[in-house]
Amino acid sequence: MTPTTAGLIGMAALLVLLFARMPIGIAMALVGSIGIAVINSPNAALNSLGSFPYSHASVQALAVIPLFVLMGNFAAVSGMGADLYKAAYAWMGHHRGGLASATVLACAGFAALSGSSVASAVTMGRVCLPEMRRYNYDPRLATGVVAAGGTLGILIPPSTVLVLYALLTEESIGRLFLAGFLPGILLTVLFVLTIMIICAFRPEFGPPGEKQSLRERMAALVGAGPFIAVVGITIGGIYAGVFTVNEAAAVGALLTMSHALWRRSLSFRALVDALLQTVRTTAMVFLILIGAHIFSPFLALTRIPIDLATMLTNYALPALAVLSVLMLAYLILGMFLEGFAMMVLTVPIVFPIVTALGINPIWFGIFMVIVLEMGLISPPVGINVFVVKGVAEDVPMGKIFAGIIPFWIAMLVCLGLLVAFPQIVMILPDTMMK
Repeated sequence: MTPTTAGLIGMAALLVLLFARMPIGIAMALVGSIGIAVINSPNAALNSLGSFPYSHASVQALAVIPLFVLMGNFAAVSGMGADLYKAAYAWMGHHRGGLASATVLACAGFAALSGSSVASAVTMGRVCLPEMRRYNYDPRLATGVVAAGGTLGILIPPSTVLVLYALLTEESIGRLFLAGFLPGILLTVLFVLTIMIICAFRPEFGPPGEKQSLRERMAALVGAGPFIAVVGITIGGIYAGVFTVNEAAAVGALLTMSHALWRRSLSFRALVDALLQTVRTTAMVFLILIGAHIFSPFLALTRIPIDLATMLTNYALPALAVLSVLMLAYLILGMFLEGFAMMVLTVPIVFPIVTALGINPIWFGIFMVIVLEMGLISPPVGINVFVVKGVAEDVPMGKIFAGIIPFWIAMLVCLGLLVAFPQIVMILPDTMMK
């Protein structure tokens, strides 16, 4: 059996295991170790299984994952998400579609603390959907904006997906965090513009709310002050070079915990729940990373990634054509797989192609994450859609998907802008690190 044949069989077996609902980390470790045994030797496979879990799980850079996850959990406990929504609503709620716009801004803000699309969709869905329902918002707009706004959680730093990409490609986590900041703001603005366009053509979709006085607006803004402070200190500290990424995560976790204690919302039960949720999320990410690092050497032995990169460079296809093909492939995969699975499965294959074409790996990381976001709201899986469905049980899935389509188009526009103006992604990391 040739290495290429073994590689094709291995990838087919991996897809079968994933459709059989085996955890992605275990499936990749199993296929990778068997593949290494077939191509190299059983001893090499046993060595990988014995050494890789410890060597890759003990990397100091991985400390950022549990710390940022813990920061997001403490932020949820302290009510920062609700405070942020109140501030956004106070300033924008009286406009047509203002509640939906406030929801997008709140999702973007909460994403900067949680780093998780699911957490953003769940938290903001519970806070925002009842308010939009109270003001008779169309269910398509209300649920669509929560599902789409929640996807900002894996783009706006801190993002566990960006950390995962950095570890798989050996790129700088700090540079990736800064690279995702402006595209995250751009996508947030595009979402707000989408809401304005929808409400211009269909005013009944987003009736205006009550206009609040300047005093009430300022009070709501002061209420969101702790959130602004935490984001400013953590992200600003990374940009200014005051903190490393790990130190920023630790400071952020301490600040959000202190805020929860100050508000007396961090009971012993809430503390245990936050810690357990952090352990579960961290264990899931670590298992995926370990499996990916066992599967990647197997792919390297098959030479499939190198052969694909050589083939594409020989055909001299323009980078834009290759990016279009990759985007289409990710959108198709997104109909069946979730974001983590797509990333760890495809990065070992596509990264050599990207580097061979001279595409900046930091820029491509942001491009990939936005495409993964599109997968999070694409049928038939659309994980964020099912999350919102769990919060709005009376809204049919068809209406939720219908409400998502305009925001999906906005993501496509965002990708086009990043391709046309790559400096949107690179300006912050390039000013931070020469």
